[in-house]
Amino acid sequence: MKGGAGAARLLTDEEWAFFEPFVIETGPFRGRPPGGHRRVLDAIFWVARTGTPWRDLPPELGNWNSVHRQYRRWTTSGPWDELLQVLADGGGDADALQMIDSTIVRPITARLAQKGTHRQGLGCLHGGFSTKVHLRTDAYGLPISLTLMPGEAHDSTAYDVLMEERDNDPGILLADRGYDSDAIRQDVRDPGGQPEIPTKRNRRIQHSVQQLRYALGNRIERCINRLKNCRRVATRYDKTAGSFLGFVQLAAIRLWISFAHAV
Repeated sequence: MKGGAGAARLLTDEEWAFFEPFVIETGPFRGRPPGGHRRVLDAIFWVARTGTPWRDLPPELGNWNSVHRQYRRWTTSGPWDELLQVLADGGGDADALQMIDSTIVRPITARLAQKGTHRQGLGCLHGGFSTKVHLRTDAYGLPISLTLMPGEAHDSTAYDVLMEERDNDPGILLADRGYDSDAIRQDVRDPGGQPEIPTKRNRRIQHSVQQLRYALGNRIERCINRLKNCRRVATRYDKTAGSFLGFVQLAAIRLWISFAHAV
């Protein structure tokens, strides 16, 4: 197989059973048989996992141009966000403790960083252009919401977007010093939550954190590492923010499905 198509795990029957109703209902070409949609998803996940350019898609996974067009249609029509919402809106004990964090992703080439790229979630940081992936997870370290910001944007600027995407307020919110602000602390407290956020060293009033509880924050770091097992997430190959975010959402959805079948 060209490019080693067998190296990336294709969709299991359980994974396909979860994806099927979403991609069949939202797909603009309803004449495509379900098996065809599954083959397209296999190809998309292969590209996500390997980071291979679309044009190098192995022929046995489909025509690269058709797969790419279908990926763009699905990303535009919104099934990935709908899928993530279904998974993340379960509520329960897992929502009692939530975490927020971010990670830097560099573009594959400087050519992506052209005029207007700030609108596409790219910005100049130390060492060059980059995108910040901001995420909010539940107590298990599973993504609840995701958003993109230019690399130089302060972490706290993504807070409102992350919290507004899903209507399940945390009982406890873990975050690092980048999210230390009076406004964020008050926003967590207003519905009865407890912010576990270390105070910046230059702040006159210092807030302590419960160390055993705060140590659970490594779950979101492990989540980030698992998301970046997909090369299309670890490195930004996509010019548009929507296309890149689509790969991040797909990686997040697969984490949820794997977790659901493991418990």
